[in-house]
Amino acid sequence: QVRLVESGGGVVQVGDALTLSCALSGDTFTGYGMGWFRQAPGKEREFVAANNWLTRYGNSVEGRFTLSRDNSKSMVYLQMNSLTPEDTARYYCAAVPRSQYDLENRPSSYPYWGRGTQVTVSS
Repeated sequence: QVRLVESGGGVVQVGDALTLSCALSGDTFTGYGMGWFRQAPGKEREFVAANNWLTRYGNSVEGRFTLSRDNSKSMVYLQMNSLTPEDTARYYCAAVPRSQYDLENRPSSYPYWGRGTQVTVSS
């Protein structure tokens, strides 16, 4: 029932900024905690950021990325600044019912996922 669609990925240069968007449909947006994960070829899926009542960030993006959400539009955003080649990955939006949210930020905790949007940072 819940569907997530990411957008905003692209090719940028080192030091650039980019904002990703994710739209939720099929259920009430405010009932879900929202997360962003990323995965590069040959690597594990990595926690980037998540918001339930408060917002948390992965160590590798703390201070550079900002998660925000617009409940009136059922949208969650990821503002990415000071991008480096290590940020190159496919970025996924994920949703979890608020009652099931935990602070471990494991991908397996999120039952709903988008198809991802590619971010490539060239040097």
